[in-house]
Amino acid sequence: MIDYLDRLKGGNILVTGGAGFIGSNLVDVLAPDNNVVVLDDLSSGTLANLEKSQDKINFIKGDVRDEKLVVGLVAKADFVFHLAANVGNVKSIEDPLFDMDVNIRGTINLLEACRRSKIERLVYSASSAIFGESRYLPMDEEHPIQPESPYAVSKLSAEKYCFTFHKVYGVPVSAVRYFNVYGPRQGSSGYSNVIPIFFRKIREENPLTIFGDGKQTRDFVFVGDVVQANILAATTVAAIGEGFNIGTGNAHDLNELVTFINQITGKRNRTTFAPARKGEVRYSQANITKAQKILGYKPFNSLEKGLSLTWETEAIKRKR
Repeated sequence: MIDYLDRLKGGNILVTGGAGFIGSNLVDVLAPDNNVVVLDDLSSGTLANLEKSQDKINFIKGDVRDEKLVVGLVAKADFVFHLAANVGNVKSIEDPLFDMDVNIRGTINLLEACRRSKIERLVYSASSAIFGESRYLPMDEEHPIQPESPYAVSKLSAEKYCFTFHKVYGVPVSAVRYFNVYGPRQGSSGYSNVIPIFFRKIREENPLTIFGDGKQTRDFVFVGDVVQANILAATTVAAIGEGFNIGTGNAHDLNELVTFINQITGKRNRTTFAPARKGEVRYSQANITKAQKILGYKPFNSLEKGLSLTWETEAIKRKR
């Protein structure tokens, strides 16, 4: 990845949603050698996430739906990483109109700014949620698309707009479809990924609740590997106009996840089961062959390693 970082050195970079979980981890890698501007409305991200890079970046509190603001920021950018979004199936089910407005209109607003400018690349953070329930595993980029929540529909629509703007207007776009991302700084509310929720429950000495029977599988990918994928997508010429599945290529069920977490934390909280939640698929696993061949993407963190890094990093943070 160092070679690709060198290609970005000295670049003018805009990161939307850069105070969020994934965005801030990306900013930390980009900030030392580039001119980075972060746009975030802090509705879910926090300034604390940017503490490591705060003296090296320009932070703008604002909304990706603000046309005038976005046009001005994109005009000064060489590369744009678009991570701003209303994230999660549950939140989208509760308020599908807001989900649509942020994820679709916000993306179109950014694309309009990009087509008026001369950016080198827009990297759109897409989602594996667009596939819906798996027809086969692992799921490649040609897997049938059947979104099963408003969030999945909005992410699919925004991705389609990205590729349409590439075909019609020549906007140099790449899309990276995340599977289940986890790692340091990830929130642990009821809307979050299961891993930070389980870690929080461990610290609180409360039961770990699994929605369903625990046999549902996920491809859990560490945030550091997702950062790598973003940078590769921004710097690989052959990535323009293409979408890539970003995961590890491995699947783990939730019962197995609990076993790993117990081993890593040295604790064994009681596990309870609740009815499965609407809008969530049962089986998920990424086929990452395309990303490997075109981008040179290689996930370096196994689930056990990523969980250990996350637990240790968060433990150090809490001691400060």
